[in-house]
Amino acid sequence: MNRRASITDLAKALGLSPSTVSRALADHHEVSAATKLRVREMAQQMHYRPNPLAAGLRRGRSNTLGVLVPHITGFFFPEVIHGIATEASAAGFNVMICQSNENAEQEKQTIELMMNAQVAGILVSIADTTQDFGHFEEVRQSGVPLVFFDRAVEGFKGQQVSAVTLNDYYGAYQVTEHLIAQGCRRIAHLTGPPHLSILKHRQQGYLDALAAHGLPAEPRLLAQCEQNQAGGAAALKRMLRFIPSHRPDGVFCSNDLTAVGGLQMAKKLGFRVPQDLAIAGFSNEVFTTLTEPPLTSVDQRCQQMGQTAVQLLRKMLPGPDQSKHSPRPIVLKPRVIVRESSLHSDAPVAEEVAED
Repeated sequence: MNRRASITDLAKALGLSPSTVSRALADHHEVSAATKLRVREMAQQMHYRPNPLAAGLRRGRSNTLGVLVPHITGFFFPEVIHGIATEASAAGFNVMICQSNENAEQEKQTIELMMNAQVAGILVSIADTTQDFGHFEEVRQSGVPLVFFDRAVEGFKGQQVSAVTLNDYYGAYQVTEHLIAQGCRRIAHLTGPPHLSILKHRQQGYLDALAAHGLPAEPRLLAQCEQNQAGGAAALKRMLRFIPSHRPDGVFCSNDLTAVGGLQMAKKLGFRVPQDLAIAGFSNEVFTTLTEPPLTSVDQRCQQMGQTAVQLLRKMLPGPDQSKHSPRPIVLKPRVIVRESSLHSDAPVAEEVAED
């Protein structure tokens, strides 16, 4: 009794062929007005609702975009998804949102699920455990438009593959330069998995900013850690136990959760922030304004990233003349939002570093 009415059910009730019913519902010119009226009345009576997935399977492509993110917690990915959903809805697309939970195997399975659902295109930010990219190559070979955002696969090229990323190098360079301007001379960097392009670029921006200002890159002040509060706390705890001349007086963390963990540990160990230790993160999560003191961070243009990814994917879909735009990378410029966690009392105050 609860089974969804189908076109076949309508056809049996009306004594028509399923193809006639389908054309009538689509307002096809070959079906008479009287038949269209009968079909619509029966559809209303039987509470018929079209199945967009089934229609997509018949056409070989649905009107749905698949979106795969590492997680939907925090601020960054929900904001990017908001940008994606807003832009997709305005363009007449539905959105299927999935998360990999930073698990490479789950990511692979989800991509397969999306392909089986005949999605019109896929937007993905890769899991931090992904090092085999064969499943993305299969998407490319199938001709389904694929757009990476935030976390892209370096060196992955080919038709119908594009990316919308942030200039992570520039953001890291600017925030490190900001710490230097505050008087910091031993700046630590807490980073994560080295195979992730975003983290490599942030680390390089940090290193180049130090070099540009004549400061040494001390190996003891560069640490890989879990990208969460516990990881940041543990990594900074080790550094703050160095002898005073080796301790950092500033720290740039590759994300805000790591920075919050470091901030909490510094205060637990009796260090004043920012007087003894200036701290900055990356992402401009919503909680950065709620920490004590509020956390300096790099804004990632979340909603703009999501909107731009959809716009780029739409250009990769066949137009009325079956033509497609060539894929290309789009790099957004970050902003450094300066707050109290990195401001020394005798240094100049600025609300924002870097141009739009």
